[in-house]
Amino acid sequence: MTSHRRPKQPNRARVTVLTAAAATTVALSAQMSAHAAPTTPSKKEEVKAQVDQLNAEQEQAAERYNGAKERADQLRKQADQLQDQVARGQEQMTRLQVGLAEVAGEQYRTGGIDPSVQLMLTSDPSGYLQQATSVQQATSSQADALKGLQDQQRRLDQQKTEAAAVLASLDETTKDLNQAKADINKKLQAANTLLNTLSAADRASIVQGDGRASRDAVRVDLGTLPQAGGYAGVAVAKAMSKQGAPYHWSSAGPDQFDCSGLMVWAYRQANVSLPRTSQEQGNVGTRVPSLAEAQPGDLVIYGSDRHHVGMYIGNGLVVHAPHSGDVVKVMKADAMPINTIRRV
Repeated sequence: MTSHRRPKQPNRARVTVLTAAAATTVALSAQMSAHAAPTTPSKKEEVKAQVDQLNAEQEQAAERYNGAKERADQLRKQADQLQDQVARGQEQMTRLQVGLAEVAGEQYRTGGIDPSVQLMLTSDPSGYLQQATSVQQATSSQADALKGLQDQQRRLDQQKTEAAAVLASLDETTKDLNQAKADINKKLQAANTLLNTLSAADRASIVQGDGRASRDAVRVDLGTLPQAGGYAGVAVAKAMSKQGAPYHWSSAGPDQFDCSGLMVWAYRQANVSLPRTSQEQGNVGTRVPSLAEAQPGDLVIYGSDRHHVGMYIGNGLVVHAPHSGDVVKVMKADAMPINTIRRV
């Protein structure tokens, strides 16, 4: 007869060991697969990250340009004023010298030049005064006339020195201006080169669509925003009226803007003057402790170097001019790292 034996069952310990070994093998295989094929960012994501960085650097350069331009404008105005003063001072000097020469001519025609007048016509007015005092040769009117000439010469020399210093500063500032402009153009060219490696759809989504490079545009119903009064309310209304206006570095309206230029223009419509750069705007008015305490019209300054600024409009939103290729729009106020909030 054929014997029927039951298959030998593996003991429980052996099953446990085999199960653990299989689990270990699966885990190791998963780890090896993960290491062998890491998730890599898409080309669009890589370009977006680089464009974001270039946009931030371009804004930094643009604000340097704005600051240098503001200084250059002030220095140019100061130089013009000093040069006008120098010209007027030279005219006064000429009149004084002509007057003294007429005195000398009259005395010569009537019998010779008085010693005191001879001294007055020397090239060293201070020397004349010392001599005149010591030998009692100068009349009161002659001494006063020469002292006026001496004082005018001193003022004229000082004005010339100040004008020369201002013009030297203007020359250095102009170099800073040109360097900042070159930096801006370099960053813009690099960003455009990167964007041109993508499809038209991807380019549009980076510049104005769905990524940080677009600074997260938000659609907002103006009727739901809190109403601000006074000059802050005027500034908010004016800034919001420019939604869709193109960004252009170093522009402060009325048709195109950079970030700080939009703030300057909007507040100017409310007869309030703001400094030109986002760095300087980060010091105006009073500090608002937190975003929760912000009110419409407050300036929200971004970045450790304060290279960007937007205007708070309420409901956790700001209106701002983002970067080249984009337009004035609304974004969440905390979409970027906040440096400070200022109430004008």
